[in-house]
Amino acid sequence: MTTGTVRQQLVALAATVAVAVAVVIALLTSNDDRSAGSPAPATTPSATNVNLGPAGDTPRRADDDPLVLGSPDAPVTMVVFEDFRCEYCAHFTRTIQPALIDRYVDTGVLRIEWRDAPMAGPQSRSAARAGRAAAAQGHFWAFVQTVMEAAPAQERPDLTPEVLTSFARQAGVDDLDRFERDMRSDTFDSEIESDLALAKRLFIPPVPAFWINGTPLLGGLPLQVYVNVIEGVRPPR
Repeated sequence: MTTGTVRQQLVALAATVAVAVAVVIALLTSNDDRSAGSPAPATTPSATNVNLGPAGDTPRRADDDPLVLGSPDAPVTMVVFEDFRCEYCAHFTRTIQPALIDRYVDTGVLRIEWRDAPMAGPQSRSAARAGRAAAAQGHFWAFVQTVMEAAPAQERPDLTPEVLTSFARQAGVDDLDRFERDMRSDTFDSEIESDLALAKRLFIPPVPAFWINGTPLLGGLPLQVYVNVIEGVRPPR
């Protein structure tokens, strides 16, 4: 890779992070502005693709994709880039995601789309394969919840194949022999690589990262930041 190419990538990464920081700052102060009487900005989501935003577009998963949670007609789409061995991803799954599901997914406002971003070594790749193996039997989100609930605080979990199979059992995966075959094979590698390539094109640093109708949020953030973004881009009620 040439020095010029490296410089271009660093500039692009800096620009993406700068956008995210600006968005977070604006969101953290938006409640105060609105409480003082400032009107909420008007938004007009696209009728065909609602992922457009300041960070650009991300492709939308098919509505029947098992890595999608929520209504296909939801006006707000949150694309999540996660790694099963990421401690901040585990925090999001345990504390933030349930509140978003209750408040927005279950009411038809939000659609969550998972993207694999295995960046923490070979076990991250194995875990991504395991997630896809669970998805093939209709238990992806239960598997995610099970893995993340068991993750230790402030450190990466040891996700051996045996541990992942145990989590699959807890998540309700019926055919564990099939799960183990799929997890140990390269069946899902092209899909995982596609997700990872998208993360790299978006210059995503270590996960988690979130695209809410194209608005980027990076790292571990409080629930109110997600709420402010969703409320800012959803259609007027």
